[in-house]
Amino acid sequence: MDVGHGGKDSGAIGINGIKEKDVALNIGLEIIMLNAKSETPLDIYLTRYSDTLISLSDRTKLAKALNADLFISLHCNHSHNPIARGIEVYVGKNESGNSKESVWFAYQLQNQIKKQLGFKSRGVKFSNFQVLREAGGFYPEALVELGFLSNDYEYVYLLDNRNTRELASILLMRIYSVKN
Repeated sequence: MDVGHGGKDSGAIGINGIKEKDVALNIGLEIIMLNAKSETPLDIYLTRYSDTLISLSDRTKLAKALNADLFISLHCNHSHNPIARGIEVYVGKNESGNSKESVWFAYQLQNQIKKQLGFKSRGVKFSNFQVLREAGGFYPEALVELGFLSNDYEYVYLLDNRNTRELASILLMRIYSVKN
């Protein structure tokens, strides 16, 4: 699992200085903790476990070296429009042997977050982001924008540890669905 940004790359900076890199790391670490408590834990690895900068190429190289079954990149959105809200899930723009699995995973994840948390769905989108482009031929991939740090409601939501745990639980449940 790719925990977006890190180190000198803060990613989006939201209301009251909240940094995308911190939110993504908190959610990633929560997924690791919930997985460890599971009766049948999966082998889940993060691209970073602390506030360090890992190059985009090294993120996908790590997943390839681990022979990953799935690549998920965690991010948060930002907009100059303070009422912009919702989640977006991106999959690679280029056709690969994993395209159908990636799109299926993206729709399932988006629907689950919308259903369980009431987040607005901004859709599954196709992009040529480097991590998706480099991952696509090897395993299903998705880049998840988990809300807007520039939105009053979503920024407060993403700061609360209970909400982070709930979001991590949904992500972990979708990961389990790929493995089973």
